[in-house]
Amino acid sequence: MRYLNIRAGFFHTVALLAIFASSVAYAKTDKPNILVIWGDDVGMYNISAYHRGMMGGSTPNIDRIANEGAIFTDAYAQQSCTAGRASFILGQHPFRTGLLTIGMPGAKEGISEKDPTIAELLKNHGYMSGQFGKNHLGDQDQHLPTAHGFDEFFGNLYHLNAEEEPESEFYPKDPEFHKKFGPRGVLHS
Repeated sequence: MRYLNIRAGFFHTVALLAIFASSVAYAKTDKPNILVIWGDDVGMYNISAYHRGMMGGSTPNIDRIANEGAIFTDAYAQQSCTAGRASFILGQHPFRTGLLTIGMPGAKEGISEKDPTIAELLKNHGYMSGQFGKNHLGDQDQHLPTAHGFDEFFGNLYHLNAEEEPESEFYPKDPEFHKKFGPRGVLHS
């Protein structure tokens, strides 16, 4: 369990949100691959492609991707990771979707089936998609990325603290509580 939490923490730090690849392996296509790297608590200048030597830290692999692709210098961030992810994946302000606050294990709230995702829209153009790392858009199976157009998901559904809570001496020991409100750990779907 501890190993998975450390792994989940790594995914949180890097928070590689989505990797989009062409729809047919090895097929010739003019469509570009789309890679989005989404990080929680990562300032713009923590990536050396942005700070250009003005600050410490080096991210050569991300720099290479930025140099070979596109780099965005103007952005707006939401107040929570859930709101930010919802805004990007759904293309709507979080007030429209209700995904404003951080979801917790056992919560019934999550991404709605009526809101199309970027994965569903790209699928219509022949793309396959995957989401890896923290999702934070709902705890129920109907909220999983694979229920909303992503072809694969490997990650966890909430922040690292939620994953570690059952290890606390103060966490309720009742198995029924854990079954209903406990974190689900790292999932692959």
